[in-house]
Formats: sequence, C-alpha cells, structure tokens
Amino acid sequence: MKKLEPSPLSSFVLNPHVIERLLSDDMTPILTRINEEYYYWDKLKYQSLPEKVDHKDVWTLVKLRRKNTPYHLTFGKYSFHWNLNSRLQGYLHFLDMNIGGTLESSTIISREDKNRYLISSIMEEAIASSQIEGAVTTRKHAKEMLRKNIKPRNHSEQMIYNNYVTIQEILELKSEPLGLQSFLNIHKLITTNTLHSRKEEGSLRDNDDIKVIDTVDGSIVHHPPPISELPSLLDDLIKFFNDDDPKLFIHPIIKACIIHFMIGFIHPFTDGNGRTARALFYYYLLKKEYWLTEYLSISRLILKSKSSYAKAFLYSEIDDNDLTYFLIYNIRTMKLAFEELRIYIRRKNEEKKQITEFLGVDGLTYRQTLILEWFREEGGVILTISETGKRLGVSYMTARTDLNELVQRGYLTIKNINKVLKGYVKADKFDTLLVRPKRLKTNPPFQGPSLFDKF
Repeated sequence: MKKLEPSPLSSFVLNPHVIERLLSDDMTPILTRINEEYYYWDKLKYQSLPEKVDHKDVWTLVKLRRKNTPYHLTFGKYSFHWNLNSRLQGYLHFLDMNIGGTLESSTIISREDKNRYLISSIMEEAIASSQIEGAVTTRKHAKEMLRKNIKPRNHSEQMIYNNYVTIQEILELKSEPLGLQSFLNIHKLITTNTLHSRKEEGSLRDNDDIKVIDTVDGSIVHHPPPISELPSLLDDLIKFFNDDDPKLFIHPIIKACIIHFMIGFIHPFTDGNGRTARALFYYYLLKKEYWLTEYLSISRLILKSKSSYAKAFLYSEIDDNDLTYFLIYNIRTMKLAFEELRIYIRRKNEEKKQITEFLGVDGLTYRQTLILEWFREEGGVILTISETGKRLGVSYMTARTDLNELVQRGYLTIKNINKVLKGYVKADKFDTLLVRPKRLKTNPPFQGPSLFDKF
C-alpha cells in the first residue's frame, strides 16, 4: 500500500483577510464537500479552489473545525476525537431504524427462518473474518467443513472453525459484561492452534518487538504502544466497553467501531488482533440489542475492500487520531451489509414461494421441500441428520423426523457411511416421484456501490 502523505504542519493561525476569503460564499460548497466526504490532505490538495485561495490555508481551517468537536476520548495517555457530519448521522439513523430495537421485526426475517439464516450468517462471518487474515479456502468447502463437523485439516480451516466457535460463544455471552479474563478467553478461542506458540493463545504480548506490517509492500504502518502501557490501556478499554459516560453520550454503533479501532491500535496480542477486534465489535452491538447484527456478514464486505479497511485505520492514526475516517468506513459498510441481507432475504423468500408452489403439492412441509431441493440441485449429496439440522437451523430430532418421513415416502434412502454413521441419499424413484419444478428464478448478485471507491 502506498504510504500516506503527512499533512502540512500548521500553527492554526490565519490572517483575518485569509479567513474572510475562506468563509466567502463561493467557498461554502467546497468546504461542505470536504467535510461530507471527509477528505484528508492527500485528497484536499487536489480540490479546485477559487483564485487566491491556498490549499494549505483551507486545510488549516478544516483542521480547526475538526478539532473543535465535543467528541474527545483518552485511552491511557493517547487522545482521540471524531466528528459527526450529516452523512454519518444519516447512516446511524438508517441502522437504528433497521438493525436495532428490542422488538424484532418479522418484516425482515420470518420467525420460522431465523435459525436457518442465523447459522448461514455465522458461517459467512467466520469464513470472511478468517480470509481477511489470510485464510485460503473456498466458501463452499468451508461451509461443508462446518456443517459436517469435519476436523480442521490445515491452518486456514482452523481459523475459520475458531471464528465460528467464537461467534457462537459471543451469542451466549452477549448480556454479560466484559472482563479482562473474558477478553483473553475470546482471543484464546479465536486463535487456538493458529499461532506460532500455544502459549500465545489468550495471552498478552510480552515484548515490544511488534510492528504492524503492510502485507503488500512490507512497510511498517503502525508501532503499537509498549507493553508497559497495556494494563492501563486495556483497563480503559474494558471500562469503555462496559460503562456509559453520563456526561457524553456516544452512539452505540460508534462505540462499537471505536472498540474495534482501539484493539488494532493497542495491539495487545502477538497475532489475532484483527479477528479479536471484529469479534468484540459484534459482542458490543449485540450487548446493546442491535439484534440484526447477528445476521450481517460485515467481514465479507470488508474482505472485498481490504485496502480501504486498512486505509481507514491509517488515515485516522496519521491525522492526529481522528477516528472519523474509520467510523465512516465501518458504518457505511454496516449499511451495505444490511442492504445485501435485505436483497438476499427477498430472493430467498421468492425462492421459498416457488419451492412451496412446485414441491409442496403432496403435503410435505416447507423444510422437507427444501431438503428435496438440495438433493435435486446437488445431485449425489449425502446428508447426515446433524448436517441437515445445521442447514435448517433445527434440532437433531426435528431433522431426523423430516428425513425419515422422506424415506417413508420413497424420496430418500438410508446409506451406511461407516460402521457408526448413516447418511441419506436419493432413492431410485426420486426423479419419478418428484414433481420436477421449473427452474427457479435467481436474482443477479448484489450490485451495490463499490465500497469506499472514494478512498
């Protein structure tokens, strides 16, 4: 990644005549655009300006305005600040209306589909969060491993499995406060058998020989604080996670993003900081009852825009710890993740309607028609009861009942996989018994705006 250019040093002193020119009517739309797009110096210096207006003077005015914000925080000896422009406020309002609240709306996800969608989204998040950190595998292979409870066979599979287990653990812990031990336990869960030494799992780093390296060009992009500062920094971070300051309201989504950023900034572990940061981001939002967060695969969109994700960290740090860059990237990504989810569910509901119409003619339940559709689409697939239960988001007993009824009706037959395990396969009469459905309509893949093309 190209190293970011430092901004010009400024004494924050402007000549009165310069201020008058900067605040003229023809500068208003330019300053508004700079604020809404939240340009750093490397973008601002290329903006077209009126005659006799200097880019460095504009940057000085922009910095003065950005510094004059009520939103300031300290962690240890480090100070951070952020701004809420109208675009960011719009994103927050959208997310409040769509992913938060104590009353879960069935207009997005029907009650009968919640478990199935939840399992799928947890898998997607586990896979993508691992791929951000370098896991190499296909989504199809990773999902098969998780559904079939196949033991991880390599480093990439272990990362995905760990993420999957960790997210499930967080769903159980979401109402609990965060403590140092639970923080370390999350890291241990998420890094099991993936680090250089087992001693590093769930343990804070014990030296300062840690540098955050750009994977593209090998340059050093961040020097974390020394280990002597870790206790006070983590103490502040855990208090920030658990407690709300009565003197300064911070929107929960902004707090979640700050927690995400601070774990990357503090870098408390030798490795696994990114995976831990994204896990704590989910933990905090679920704690604050943003229930639909469970169904969003935010990491999948981060994976598509890894460069912008990295730049969001770098812009914030290089520009005097202005967290606004990081907030805008992450909150916009959340909005896009929700829009993808809505499109996905709309498509699935349409497919559900068609499957029910075409396959549900002989008294089968919707779950059973889904099972038949999998066999029709996947040919020689062998399904176990456990895998079927995971796919459907139902109990082992419910999955067994559904499969055995399909055996009784002649659609499926039971096959011994080994001496203990049995699987279900298509029966010889499957194709003749099945009322063959028309080809389901499929919507084109999500074609939303490219993530942070302005970065």
